[in-house]
Amino acid sequence: MEQLIVQLSLIATCALFILALMWMSHPSTARRGVRAGEIGMVIAIIGTLVHHEIVDYNLILIAMAIGTVVGVPMAYLMPMTAIPQRTAISHAFGALAVGLIGAAEYYKYAHTAAPGSFVFWALMLEMLLGFLTCTASVIAFAKLQEIMPTRPIVFGGQRVVNALIAAAALGVAVTLVFAPTNTALFPLFVGLALLFGILLVIPIGGADMPTVIALLNSYAGLAASAMGFALGNKLLIVAGALDGASGFILAVIMCRAMNRSFANVMFGGFGTLAAGSAGGKDDRPVRSASAEEAAMVLENADSVVIIPGYGMAVAQAQHKVSELYQALTKKKVDVKFAIHPVAGRMPGHMNVLLAEANVPYEQLVELEDINPELPQTDVALIIGANDTVNPSARDDPKSLIAGMPIIEADKAKTVFVIKRSMNAGFAGIDNPIYYNPNTQMLFGDAKAVTADMVKELAGGGTGH
Repeated sequence: MEQLIVQLSLIATCALFILALMWMSHPSTARRGVRAGEIGMVIAIIGTLVHHEIVDYNLILIAMAIGTVVGVPMAYLMPMTAIPQRTAISHAFGALAVGLIGAAEYYKYAHTAAPGSFVFWALMLEMLLGFLTCTASVIAFAKLQEIMPTRPIVFGGQRVVNALIAAAALGVAVTLVFAPTNTALFPLFVGLALLFGILLVIPIGGADMPTVIALLNSYAGLAASAMGFALGNKLLIVAGALDGASGFILAVIMCRAMNRSFANVMFGGFGTLAAGSAGGKDDRPVRSASAEEAAMVLENADSVVIIPGYGMAVAQAQHKVSELYQALTKKKVDVKFAIHPVAGRMPGHMNVLLAEANVPYEQLVELEDINPELPQTDVALIIGANDTVNPSARDDPKSLIAGMPIIEADKAKTVFVIKRSMNAGFAGIDNPIYYNPNTQMLFGDAKAVTADMVKELAGGGTGH
């Protein structure tokens, strides 16, 4: 009976995980997908807890209690703006768990399993991916949280050093596969994997960190899948493969969206080619406007494109932006939202925020579709976006973000930018769009400025 419960839970969990990925591919079914994933995980935990190999539940219950105490506040108290950081640190925890389980299994089988056996190959792959993903994710978290510099950290011969450390880690791993009783080498293998994870991410610039997180998600999934092979756990094999494949596909899609080389991302070369080209702050004067002046222009426009960014998320301005959309729509203004693939630092971040504020999904337009319309657009309203609308990516081959596709807001007839100050964006470079003759700055908190514009529209003229 016990074995039947385990097998049924395995089948149900695999099916729910597959359905969760399928349903989360569209906003209309995304909530259903999240619920399916949650139910699948609960079933997986129950199925694991009734497994016959568990002889003592005390430590398991203590670990579950600690995880609950940490996880529940993270879920409820962490703002949407911190989701990328939370994702990165979650990868670190998961990858560390995989690595530690692999270490326990290695010491368990070191003197009993046959040298060169499949289990040792699986364990070495699992631990290599697990430990390097752990430290790489911690560095990604630190950069996103701005605990450490977001700029690329580079030094001479960095790629050679990375290659040598990776080769050394692989060499020690192969040695341990064929000589598992040589346990003195095991700490060296773990140390090399942890060090490689650090060196893999430090040369990557902050603007490219979302793609790195997607790739680390893939690594964590592959590590879990390898652990499944080592433990003979079919659920881990399937779930890890799903996670690894989806993370890999997402990373490839994001590389294409950012016009980046996937090979560079995989081997930690992202952001290193132009590390010294950030440049200083431009001293040219800028034109500023008031919320009242901006509202007047907006209500007399025929077409408006709103471009949200991370600043909107930080200010929690999505509900006021939705009110602005509704106010302009009532005045017969054609309003669309231009969504950059990495607006908000993670794919889909802006979509979630705007959906939360009841902005119609059909009004969200992707970069490649909105750019041809911008030269005919009366007003482009940039709310907290910076790097994603920076013309340097298009015009300056020496820029840190050179080649990254942008929303070409500068081509609109009039551009308004809501921004707290003239500080650089996440990539650490200045934005020439602020100094264009068709650009006017609205300095202040995105939520407050947008609210002022909504008030002006509500009490202003008839517009159209």
